[in-house]
Amino acid sequence: MNKEILRLAIPNIISNISVPLLSSVDTALMGNEKDASYIAAVGLSSMIFNFLYWGFGFLRMGTTGMTAQAYGRKDKQDIADIFGRGILVAFSVAFLFIIFQSFLSQIGTRLMAADEATNPLVLEYFFIRIWDAPAALGMMVFMGWFFGMQNAIYPLILTLIINFTNIVVSVILVKHYHLDIRGVAWGTVIAQYVGLLFAFLFFMFKYKNYAKQIQLSFILQWDKLKLFFSLNRDIFIRTICLIVAFGFFYNRSSAMGVTILAINQVLMQYVNWMSYGIDGFAYASESLVGKYVGEKNETKKNKAIYFSMIWGGVFALLFTLSFFIGDQYLLKIFTDDPIVIQEGIPYLKWILIYPILAFASYIWDGVLVGLTAGVAMRDTMLLSLIAFIISYYFLQHLGNDGLWIAMLVYVTARGITQTIWYKYFI
Repeated sequence: MNKEILRLAIPNIISNISVPLLSSVDTALMGNEKDASYIAAVGLSSMIFNFLYWGFGFLRMGTTGMTAQAYGRKDKQDIADIFGRGILVAFSVAFLFIIFQSFLSQIGTRLMAADEATNPLVLEYFFIRIWDAPAALGMMVFMGWFFGMQNAIYPLILTLIINFTNIVVSVILVKHYHLDIRGVAWGTVIAQYVGLLFAFLFFMFKYKNYAKQIQLSFILQWDKLKLFFSLNRDIFIRTICLIVAFGFFYNRSSAMGVTILAINQVLMQYVNWMSYGIDGFAYASESLVGKYVGEKNETKKNKAIYFSMIWGGVFALLFTLSFFIGDQYLLKIFTDDPIVIQEGIPYLKWILIYPILAFASYIWDGVLVGLTAGVAMRDTMLLSLIAFIISYYFLQHLGNDGLWIAMLVYVTARGITQTIWYKYFI
């Protein structure tokens, strides 16, 4: 079982850790070229697109769970239909994003409480980045489907292609052409379409037999659509709660001033690195738990859950150790602003604690995706979000320390409620 987990997890870890590298490079490019307002603008801009794209994370998660179970049943027609259905929904949603981009930009900047210094920069980034919507949402479906097919290599290659393209193009546009925040936005757009092109080529190379089975009449079957939207509705609500939690975090950070916002943006880079690293094992559990549910193999399903949790805990300890060793250099990597560095040092302690308290919630997310337990994902996230917001309002007199403590309450509550739900309600 460990071999099975590592076969899927190692490519996922490499792939996932390279994802926050994009945000990290963007933050570093702005932090070393410009003042704190540019770092803050990158953070707010990225969070707006997290609102948009994470909200439709069910295109990946739902696709993984359903495909993995169909793979376990060896139902080739259903495997093909799940892919076709996901792509149809992804491109439809992307079209609506582009049509309503002005409205979405207004909502986004208001929710993020962007001030006069950052608001023009955020909008500049937004109206460029919105054009990657078809590629970004389409990639979610491709990634989820590949994971469900127990193929972690294609997502790894695709992620590396996207991230390498993004980094190279962004550096050239910012350093050579001096496009500043427009450069990092165009870098992301170009990289996403390069990734989508390669995803299609990989799909046709290895899975063209499934492509031939895709038929619109099967994709639009009401009973299958109802199941697809029922599961994904619950995952959508769960993801919206996740976005609200991090959006609330950035909103409160912004309300405390541009320096605190810049500090928290830098610290969140390390939270992202940790999250995506441990998510490698969460993704492995999605694929394996889904497959074993399809095969109706209860013993292997339980082993997959147990060992995924052990591996997640080990990696959480490694991240905490690395953050402890890094100390104030964690700030200096991303900015040379002496004010951000000096005022950020007292808050480094919170990212030492975060991995230990958060890892279980990431693994449980993967397990619940594999089980297609959308209701459990939805309800545990709602309870945790309530705990986060209540905690913050009791602790807000502590300033940024209170905000970080509330975030720790949130991730701990997620792990506890998911454990209870799995044990007693699934």
